[in-house]
Amino acid sequence: MSSASNSPVLETARRAREAAAVLAPLSREARDRALLAVADALVARTAEIVDANIVDVEKARAAGTAESVVDRLTLTPERVAAIASDVRDVVALPDPVGEVVRGSTLPNGLELRQVRVPLGVVGIIYEARPNVTVDAAVLCLKSGNAVLLRGSSSAYASNTALVNVLRDAVAGAGLPADAVQLVPGESRDSVKELMTARGLVDVLIPRGGASLIRTVVQESTVPVIETGTGNCHVYVDEHADLDTAVRILVNAKAQRPSVCNAAETVLVHEAVAGEFLPMALAALGEAGVTVHGDERWQAAAQGGEEQGATVVPATEEDWETEYLSYDIAAAVVPSLDAAVQHIRRWSSGHTEAIVTRDQGAARAFTARVDSAAVMVNASTRFTDGGQFGFGAEIGISTQKLHARGPMGLPELTSTKYVVTGDGHVRP
Repeated sequence: MSSASNSPVLETARRAREAAAVLAPLSREARDRALLAVADALVARTAEIVDANIVDVEKARAAGTAESVVDRLTLTPERVAAIASDVRDVVALPDPVGEVVRGSTLPNGLELRQVRVPLGVVGIIYEARPNVTVDAAVLCLKSGNAVLLRGSSSAYASNTALVNVLRDAVAGAGLPADAVQLVPGESRDSVKELMTARGLVDVLIPRGGASLIRTVVQESTVPVIETGTGNCHVYVDEHADLDTAVRILVNAKAQRPSVCNAAETVLVHEAVAGEFLPMALAALGEAGVTVHGDERWQAAAQGGEEQGATVVPATEEDWETEYLSYDIAAAVVPSLDAAVQHIRRWSSGHTEAIVTRDQGAARAFTARVDSAAVMVNASTRFTDGGQFGFGAEIGISTQKLHARGPMGLPELTSTKYVVTGDGHVRP
């Protein structure tokens, strides 16, 4: 990349790189002090934030945006207070920077330590959820990284107000304000520039729908950590407790269907299908879920809504769909092997669950299913940094390099080797 470019996006990235060099050696106390200042500033400037958010919400409603999306966009005083509380929770988390991952004294007397260090400059590309602006900035600051925030144009006023608050608080606490920056521009061109700022940006993390993530992965020259899309499966084994299976299935699908760890497909062993399908249809129907089922599920419905959930014929497309709605694909399979084969073909590698009382089946499933998280007798909804005890997450990685699964603070670091000798030279 040419250093002579006068692009506002690249200039922002250069300032972030300078800020990252200042952040890296700072103590935990200095970074935590800045985060506490951020929490206080969010509360003190709530009215300013909410007023800016009203502009975005009114524009979204005028454009006919779905109310579910408008709700994710909306900030109220109560939500801002909750965000500030979350910031204080992050302050209490262990500091990953400087942690010794491993160390030893070599036979020649050299002392070897592998220690955690910040990634450097982290770019976040995300959709209309202004809470992500604060979440991402705070997690990056806690782990010693500078952050470049590129939210969607639909939340531009909200994000601008939030970043102004963050920068003022960070600077007031003695850290460089450029540790937190909003990427300038509302057009796709600014996104493209960020994705190709190799050498200035160390890593990009996309957060949003499948289309956004695919675009960033395919078009970036900056390294990307792929997150998010969840075509998650629940497999009901022939040895399952069926009441437990129904409870897990309904929770996995309907507790919050618009998130990446919600179940999108249920597979049922044919040995228990006769008993389980009517139970599942009744429970899914009560939860308002539409089933996109194979022939066995259609036959079990016997007229659809009168027997519980509405059942429509499943198509090939259903097996690969992340609905993010009250819909689920459903099939009966002849064996655990068939369930594993189906999952390996269609899964996005996020989370899969088996319900079974047979430990052999559980071991076979967990060994053969290649996803970031595999649940045994538990809902897919537990794949979450908070639920895993990490305290917070920047996203859920579905790839295998660097990080996999919920990404907490340690996943926002890399490592370096520190080797200490006493005049050692290599013979």
